[in-house]
Amino acid sequence: MSELALPIRTERLLLRRYRIDDVDALLAYYSDPRVARYIPWEPWSREFATRVVTKRLTSTGITGPESRLAVVAEHEGEVVGDVILWPADETLSRGEMGWAFHPAVSGRGFATEAVRAVIDVAFAHCGMHRVIAHVDARNEASARLCERVGMVKEAHLRRDHWTKGEWTDTLIYGLLAEQWQS
Repeated sequence: MSELALPIRTERLLLRRYRIDDVDALLAYYSDPRVARYIPWEPWSREFATRVVTKRLTSTGITGPESRLAVVAEHEGEVVGDVILWPADETLSRGEMGWAFHPAVSGRGFATEAVRAVIDVAFAHCGMHRVIAHVDARNEASARLCERVGMVKEAHLRRDHWTKGEWTDTLIYGLLAEQWQS
């Protein structure tokens, strides 16, 4: 597989590699309890943000089972969110995605545009045949996003995930390469 050419330009966004100076921009939304509610971490501290950003500096493509493609989404020079794709198995033929966007840009279609671009990378560049997303069932915005980009709800797992002191339901969305092409 050839190296992915970054950045990726969409109609309104620039999807680029993480930079160490992204800490403040990412901290602005990951420290928000509304954003942190549905992700595996508590609201970010500056120290945690620095660790995550430092780790993601090298997450520039799918090259092996432990690799990641992590991109920051910019609109007019401002960070509005980020998207990550990682292999769901050792064959690299299945991928899983996650994302977070600043609540201030909610409803403007930036998440849809960015996720579509990364799905396209998964299928067209990485040669994956399937992409999935695990969504906290309470996260209606992410469930709607999955549906907007063409993912199909394949499962609703009841109280299957212990997180932040409670059992939560998980929705599993999936998309096949042949569905994406059509």
